[in-house]
Amino acid sequence: MKLHFDANQDYQLQAIQAVLGLFEGQPLNKGDFEFSLSETDGLGLKFSGVRNNLVVSEEQILKNLREVQKAGGLPVSEKLEGLNFSVEMETGTGKTYVYLRTIYELNKRYGFKKFVIVVPSIAIKEGVLKNLEITAEHFQAIYDKTPVTYQVYAAERVSTLRNFADSNAIQILVINIDSFAKDENVINKPNDRLNGKKPVEFIQAVQPIVIVDEPQNMETDIRKKAISNLKPAFTLRYSATHKNLYNLIYKLDPVQAYDLGLVKQIEVDSVFAANDKNRAFIQIEDFKAAKKSLAVKLKIDANTSAAVERKSVTAKNGDDLYLLSSKREAYKDGYIINNIDAREGFIEFSNGDVLRKGQTHGGLSDQIMKYQMEKAVEEHFKKELSLSLKGIKVLSLFFIDRVDNYRHYTEHGGAQKGKFAEWFEEIYSKFSKKPMFSGVAKHPAAKVHNGYFAQDKKGVLKDSSEGRDTKADDEAYQLIMRDKERLLDINEPLKFIFSHSALREGWDNPNVFQICTLNETKSEMKKRQEIGRGLRLCVDQSGVRLRDKNVNRLTVIANESYEDFAKRLQTEIEEDCGVKFEGRIKDKRDRVKLQYRKGFDLDPKFLELWSKIKQKTTYRVDYKTSALIEAAARKIKNMPEVQKPVIKAIRAEIKIGAERVGAGIIGETVAVDSSSLPKIDIPDMAGYVQNKTELTRSTILDILKKSGRLPDIMVNPQMFLDLAVAEIRAVLHDLMIDGIKYEKLAGKEYTMMLFSDKDVETYAANLYKISKAEKTITDHIVIDSMSDVERKFAGDCEKNDNIEFFIKLPDWFTIKTPIGDYNPDWALIYKNENRIYFVAETKSTLDQAKLRPQEAMKIKCGKAHFKEFPDVKFKHVKDVSGLV
Repeated sequence: MKLHFDANQDYQLQAIQAVLGLFEGQPLNKGDFEFSLSETDGLGLKFSGVRNNLVVSEEQILKNLREVQKAGGLPVSEKLEGLNFSVEMETGTGKTYVYLRTIYELNKRYGFKKFVIVVPSIAIKEGVLKNLEITAEHFQAIYDKTPVTYQVYAAERVSTLRNFADSNAIQILVINIDSFAKDENVINKPNDRLNGKKPVEFIQAVQPIVIVDEPQNMETDIRKKAISNLKPAFTLRYSATHKNLYNLIYKLDPVQAYDLGLVKQIEVDSVFAANDKNRAFIQIEDFKAAKKSLAVKLKIDANTSAAVERKSVTAKNGDDLYLLSSKREAYKDGYIINNIDAREGFIEFSNGDVLRKGQTHGGLSDQIMKYQMEKAVEEHFKKELSLSLKGIKVLSLFFIDRVDNYRHYTEHGGAQKGKFAEWFEEIYSKFSKKPMFSGVAKHPAAKVHNGYFAQDKKGVLKDSSEGRDTKADDEAYQLIMRDKERLLDINEPLKFIFSHSALREGWDNPNVFQICTLNETKSEMKKRQEIGRGLRLCVDQSGVRLRDKNVNRLTVIANESYEDFAKRLQTEIEEDCGVKFEGRIKDKRDRVKLQYRKGFDLDPKFLELWSKIKQKTTYRVDYKTSALIEAAARKIKNMPEVQKPVIKAIRAEIKIGAERVGAGIIGETVAVDSSSLPKIDIPDMAGYVQNKTELTRSTILDILKKSGRLPDIMVNPQMFLDLAVAEIRAVLHDLMIDGIKYEKLAGKEYTMMLFSDKDVETYAANLYKISKAEKTITDHIVIDSMSDVERKFAGDCEKNDNIEFFIKLPDWFTIKTPIGDYNPDWALIYKNENRIYFVAETKSTLDQAKLRPQEAMKIKCGKAHFKEFPDVKFKHVKDVSGLV
């Protein structure tokens, strides 16, 4: 399978444009900016390379930054926090794609060629490399086969840094922060293979653009100093969970991503023990130092004045759980603590029982985990039954905290199934024998599951290390990443993946539809990390990403209540992002399949309404070129003043001595007076603007001449052209929408078969229950759960006697527009003296200025579309009273 990428995702293009906008005024570099490294010890060896050349002043960058922030509705920076810029993008929305494409755009726009991607872990490194591999063909098609080379830094191959420095192609170096954060790292020490020089100095010399992936993991003083020591031209920081937001330029938070349908919907299937307080329940929470002794924090069931309640207690050697539980009978015999061993992680009781951290005594942990697995397998089969018909491979992911539970080994090294593997095969076999699943249960249980774990030299699986990476972890990540496309192949038997809970960042698969965390205690994994492996929108067998909300639903099988899971996730999102996520996590048990009224497709009122609106259309735009020229010229005339670039003329020849590479600047001149500025090549103005707007050269030249601002091209060509393009585009969009004209397509219409072909499943919170079945076609109306406007409109339609019939238009009923497809809200029959057919768009405001620009433009297109339907009136309303 080959994954396909959409080059026109608006939110991704906005993130890329935010970076490009920072450097408006940077000349369009045509030449190469070389540096040379030469010996001073008489050997006469010279080394030349190609570096980035950022010349736009920090004053101009700050001005640009503020414009970018204003355009994105972000807080405006008072000052530059260094040349560090933060991009916040929710997990699963294509963060890596965005920064890789930003590399190509920075090269295309400004000629930059040297890039370093800094990662905090092996997992993220493997994810970056996989993305570089699978996007290469896509980017080569977009950017006319621009030469690009990428490499991973390895201490044993430091000589490759010479090629990184001297190549004239785009160079991308991927490096783990731990490879260069300490003085003793190979990269920071003189190396014989580089004539006794430090490898890092070949990176420093090219003034790389540094991209930091997951920078919240690199906020220690040592790591920040290490990144600064790379001598970056500037640094771009990408994460969903920044610790510090330096000069924030773009934000796509979890609420925006969820509401825009850029990630899967999330539902929780809760499995937990209720009313289970009949045994001596004991769980180790932590070990702690107490005065002159060691203590252990336990969770036990204790008597209270009202009932038995589970609570935390701190105990020392010699303490009796019978007394600590307020004399609960279950702890009466043998639960005195004899030994606490924090190093080995266990406690021993007077009855001989030993309890280790992570285990539970007296609870139903095995029963709970086995039932979790059963629910996960059942949900998998149900989804596979419907999605396999659409060519979608369904994957389920089990996080476990002890590999021994999945596979363990005899004294002689023989592998044996752990309890999880045995449970799984038993459960899978049970469901596969059910007649309803016979079409999807094509492989034996042993073939459909496998584990991705770290291994020792003998191939024995072992637990991954929490908080640090090992070579064995590296190999586990490589296996996961290497198998990404194979796992998506519907003919590949493997569907159920077991992975260590420590392997939780940096990898994912778009077709993970179930996530089940099997811990003997309540999962302490951060909820955003837990769901992050399955948030991406799924792909079909062609590698095309699907955006149907009825398909993209992630089910988390949790060993805690739905309310607790949702509360913890909400708290994390508020702490990480400062936004509220209420109402967006769904209880799986609340999922409802929308039912169409029997015989709705024969209902005369429905047929009457549908016949009025079912015709498809196409559009053309009609505007006068003279009006475009006048309006665009006026806009350009009123643009802000174009600032002169402050050019720093830097001599970058660097001496190589016996001790070190002298990477410091040996000469710098700041040209302020225009007479001292170096000559700037004037680019092909019309060609540049034409590439961005698709207007004719003559029209572009007329606009620029009429604006009276052509002399500004001599002041700062690139800044002038970028500002002019932005103004022309804004005017062009307005004129296109104002001059749009729709025409009906003969023989093309929305067929009623689509109603039955496309099942709709949603949640109770998203539904308005219909009591007057004869007034619409379904038993419920699907509404935005966060919108009181839609709920009220549905209720008023049902109660209002003048509304004879109404439907909520399905999401596949779309109108083509220049700025994307538009899906109106409602269609209805209104009767008074006459019968009137309405299509309505409901918003909380009628003020066009308060709507998002794209919303307002699409509503204009909706009006233009329905002008071609003489029997139909299109209305933008707040409520039913606005119709007439």
